[in-house]
Amino acid sequence: MKDIQELFGCKVFNDAVMQKLLTADCYRQLKATIDDGKTLPPELAGEVATAMMDWALDNGATHFTHWFQPMTGVTAEKHESFITPQPGGAVGMEFSAKMLIKGEPDASSFPSGGLRATFEARGYTAWDPSSYAFIKDDTLCIPTAFCSFTGEALDKKTPLLRSMEAINRAATRVLHLLGHTAVKQVLTNCGAEQEYFLIDKELVSKRRDLIVCGRTLFGAKPPKGQEMEDHYSGIIKPRVAAYMKELDVELWKLGVTAKIRHNETAPSQHELAPVFETVNIACDHNQLIMEMMKKVADRHGLVCLLHEKPFDGVNGSGKHNNWSLMTDTGDNLLKPSKQGDNKRFLLFLCAVLKAVDDYQDLLRLSAATAGNDCRLGGSEAPPSIISVFLGDELTDMLAAVVRGEAASTRDKSDMHVGADVIPILLRDTTDRNRTSPFAFTGNRFEFRMVGSSLSIAGPNFVLNTIVADTLDSFADALERGTPLDELLADTVTRHSRIVYNGNNYTREWAEEAAARGLELLPTADMALATFVRDKNVACFERQKVLTRGEIRSRCDILLDLYSKAIRIEAATMLDIASRDLSPAVISCLSDAAAGLNSLGAAGIKTPKLALRVRAISDKLEKLYMAMEKLSQAAGRALEVDGAEQRATTYRAKVIPAMAALRAVADELEPLVGNDYWPLPSYGDLLYSV
Repeated sequence: MKDIQELFGCKVFNDAVMQKLLTADCYRQLKATIDDGKTLPPELAGEVATAMMDWALDNGATHFTHWFQPMTGVTAEKHESFITPQPGGAVGMEFSAKMLIKGEPDASSFPSGGLRATFEARGYTAWDPSSYAFIKDDTLCIPTAFCSFTGEALDKKTPLLRSMEAINRAATRVLHLLGHTAVKQVLTNCGAEQEYFLIDKELVSKRRDLIVCGRTLFGAKPPKGQEMEDHYSGIIKPRVAAYMKELDVELWKLGVTAKIRHNETAPSQHELAPVFETVNIACDHNQLIMEMMKKVADRHGLVCLLHEKPFDGVNGSGKHNNWSLMTDTGDNLLKPSKQGDNKRFLLFLCAVLKAVDDYQDLLRLSAATAGNDCRLGGSEAPPSIISVFLGDELTDMLAAVVRGEAASTRDKSDMHVGADVIPILLRDTTDRNRTSPFAFTGNRFEFRMVGSSLSIAGPNFVLNTIVADTLDSFADALERGTPLDELLADTVTRHSRIVYNGNNYTREWAEEAAARGLELLPTADMALATFVRDKNVACFERQKVLTRGEIRSRCDILLDLYSKAIRIEAATMLDIASRDLSPAVISCLSDAAAGLNSLGAAGIKTPKLALRVRAISDKLEKLYMAMEKLSQAAGRALEVDGAEQRATTYRAKVIPAMAALRAVADELEPLVGNDYWPLPSYGDLLYSV
């Protein structure tokens, strides 16, 4: 293998490449665009385009594409070769400034939520210079935003970029009012921990539910799940280790700082964590991580499952979104100081608390999908109720603020393990809470509700926007002459209800949350419908992140995707039950009945076998009844008009019918046995790698 430092970023048009291939003036202005958000003069785009093409050709690329992130939740690309006809039948190579800056995919072919009619097809992709171009599949990939002919955002990237500008402006404004005038820019940093399952490809090929839906729709509980707690951070099996090694290399080539890898809690579950990056880059890189996870898995005879709950009864997969604020002077605004005044830290902490409390619904809907509904509420996934974990130290600091006392941090204390050979450890001042959806972890907030398959653009543009809006309100108050101490104390008093440091899984917490007046949005359809509330629209419009029309379209798109996911799962269940399960049960029942009759004719009494045959027969009848009820429920849901009403019908009628069908099938599986049951069992799937 090449030296890692030489390997890292070898497929990226990064600073080193730009500095080598661009003139000094072009490089300086392009760096100002990347680092400071300044507009690149159009006349320089041609030089950048030529350098990009020459570099890409030298590295084996034959095509280029505008790489964008439509509302499908995955990336999109349309490849175009560099060749251009020349006189005499020859070809040359061309990549102009226009080709770099703008592309024209068909906007009506992607989800638009009514913003574009089918006959209004034109849409644009626009180069995002703040995210480095890269080579993938012998193609130069240019990260771009995607908008309609009339300028509305049709993608995940555009609102994220807008929200970064909003929080930069608002946070810088506040810092200047506090006297930190040297700060010129505030950036949102993000590190998204990616959980996933690896399953043997041959076994997956026998499970249409995994192929079509990404999760098992049937499956009896195996003899062993994760009860022994022996998989988490355990020895990585050779086949998985080989996969992880190749995955790291492929990601390093693309400039992705894949840092940590380990076994997760459930059998066959694993995690990859990168180093923190600017949120726009982190979002692009997370999309590449998910894509490469699947590609590399295929080369190892594996399938990478990114669904939030591939298997009932064991942990689901999340994407813990670690979010922080950094100044261009190198200060983490969410890191408490060990010396001196903590009021700047407290102001930004209070801004996050107020934002999360005021916009619980937005934060909840930013992680709302049909798949995530299967995961939330247990097995280390937080519940659907938004709350903030601060830990004892910060909670005490905020209490001191309300009392008008100085708020100081504690020093880490020595911890003696009990064996002299072990070095003395420094104990952190607060513990972690793995049941909390939004937890402070020392110098950042960890949004643990985000699902493993979700783009992190949504959660982060919501976080950026609501915190920016709150910071603006703080700046207004400070400009009116409100004393800082008074602003902090009032914010803590008004929004302390959002802080909860206990066990979020208990029934008592759900009751207490309701008593506190916190939002109770247990399912995705309920959460998504809140997108269009007047206060939410006003917030996005104030911060110039989304217009009312863009919000309405996103709401309809997300509700429609929710309904479609459940419709596909219901249809897949019915297909498997009718084509695979019921014939298998009939075959088993026929053989068992024949054996029972044969034994009876020989004078051998087998009352237990007779009971087993009767049980299979009764459950087969229940299977048919459950199939009929699901078919009827799914059919009625298709006839419902309106995205919100349809989604509600799928949740209230179709999901319970699916659960009923699964319950009967899972009872039949152990009765029928492996010789007849057509689907690989949970035991086979979870322990095959």
